[in-house]
Amino acid sequence: MHVRSLDHIVLCVADVAATRRFYERILGMEPREERPGKWALFFGANKISLQDARAAPDIARNTVPGSGNFCLLTDVPIADVAKHLQSEGIPIAAGPVERAGALGRLNSIYLRDLDGNLVEVANQL
Repeated sequence: MHVRSLDHIVLCVADVAATRRFYERILGMEPREERPGKWALFFGANKISLQDARAAPDIARNTVPGSGNFCLLTDVPIADVAKHLQSEGIPIAAGPVERAGALGRLNSIYLRDLDGNLVEVANQL
């Protein structure tokens, strides 16, 4: 077996509508309703599916809001990302700091979404 790439991640959230608005406003993602009541956030060739914590299927019954942690790459300079977050009233949890990414070094800044999921936004160095 050989895994080629990441297709999507799923975030368990307390309020799908509020989460859609947050990721659209703060990180510029495009929310799409994939089927009735099932929403995802799209950016580039990537997707984050949103799972309502109150309606989690049996296979995901132990997931809880705020347990996610993921990294998003951007070409926007991290200093500009920090300014944008501050202008939106979003606290910076950490950074900028250097981290190790899948393809090399990163300059990263961290924020938390409405559920407390840790979101890393990074520039490749």
